[in-house]
Amino acid sequence: MITHKVLLAALLVPLGATLALAPTASATVSAATPPAVSATADAAAFRSPEAALDRVAHPLRTTEPLGGLADLRPFGRMVGDAKVVGLGEATHGSHEFFTVKHRVLRYLVEEKGFRAFALEAPWSTGVRLDGYVVRGEGDLKQIMDEEFQGTYRWWNTAEYRDLLQWMRAYNVEHPKDPVRFVGDDSGFAGPVLYDTVNAYAAASGPELAQRISELYRGLRPATDAETYVDDYLAKPLAERRELAERTGRAVDLLEQHPGTDADAHAWALQHATAIHQMTTQFAFDLDDPQGPADAMVYRDRVMAQNVAWWQQHTGDKILLAAHNSHVALKTYAPASHPKAQGDFLREQLGAGYLSVGLTFDHGSFNAFDQDGAVQRFTVGPAEPGTAEHTLDKVRYRDFVVDLRDAPAPARAWLTAPHTVKNIDTTHPWPGSAPQIRLAQTHDVLIHLQQVQAARELN
Repeated sequence: MITHKVLLAALLVPLGATLALAPTASATVSAATPPAVSATADAAAFRSPEAALDRVAHPLRTTEPLGGLADLRPFGRMVGDAKVVGLGEATHGSHEFFTVKHRVLRYLVEEKGFRAFALEAPWSTGVRLDGYVVRGEGDLKQIMDEEFQGTYRWWNTAEYRDLLQWMRAYNVEHPKDPVRFVGDDSGFAGPVLYDTVNAYAAASGPELAQRISELYRGLRPATDAETYVDDYLAKPLAERRELAERTGRAVDLLEQHPGTDADAHAWALQHATAIHQMTTQFAFDLDDPQGPADAMVYRDRVMAQNVAWWQQHTGDKILLAAHNSHVALKTYAPASHPKAQGDFLREQLGAGYLSVGLTFDHGSFNAFDQDGAVQRFTVGPAEPGTAEHTLDKVRYRDFVVDLRDAPAPARAWLTAPHTVKNIDTTHPWPGSAPQIRLAQTHDVLIHLQQVQAARELN
């Protein structure tokens, strides 16, 4: 029997005032050119994948978010005309993965016209944080404490606080051209969604308002997010499926009542869809052998749909933040996770979607241990034969490389399967060292030599 705690874990794995941070070892790079060698020796060296990658890798000056961004110009050329850039992470709890996202967001906003940041967090969380970054609504600490609970606790960090405060500061300076925040996940549907849908229904007439109220009876959260989800998942499967059927009917009803304000209708319908996504997500039978895989495919599909909806409805170009296994073009784990969010986005957006993997050689991260307690883990240098072992031989400490333009020796290595670190919310976890073909899984790769654990806020 799969308990509701295990159910939540199964669905969500691979699921900040400016903080003055001490510089880390990864904050500098060595861009020294190797000593001159003979043409023969150079040709021989070029046959190794790391030497070939040397020719096309671009060093990162720092992993910290502040300061100059000139070293990201090669990355900007890799982005090209992409409308959505999926930037991954090999752990959900490392400082540098979050600060690189902040730094890349700054660059894409300032130099490439991006205007949204999407996170692997519930749609309703995104609504609350968007209100904060765009209009200054609410207290950031309170919002983060209330929204980043349970498996989403990994975002309640100083690093994400810094990123959100940067977004708010940018929007104060650019009120007519703001950077928006999007939550694309289906793990919770907060009160703000029900309130918006009910308000739209009430404005449309008493009959629609009454019918929507009946369909949402007992669903609007009256507790904190973690308690709500725990209680919801403790319901019998038949009851959860009946609730999903009800929220589906609410979506159908709203589709039939477009009203006179097309934009208000579109947002109300999307909020209702997000509610239905949660109830559907929690209506899979995980006691069925096929249930967990089906649930994971559903989750990645709706995360992709939510990102694509935002991009198409608003026209914003989006930086999408998620685990490597979600932004990937091909799944890291075919048996348990048959299709990734990035795969769905490539189908929907074509070349408009760019997948960027984020790897590391060694360092620390926060994760749950096998008993569900939060621990700081440390892993040593990559073993020979792994992808990170070869990547760490490239002359730059931290670098970005376009896998689509790699020379032949690197291309052969990139298209062969290699083990990679793929650390989930629980560590160790089965499948934490999958074999993938990098060139088929990501378009671009950012490799960091060392990471340290993120600074949790509670």
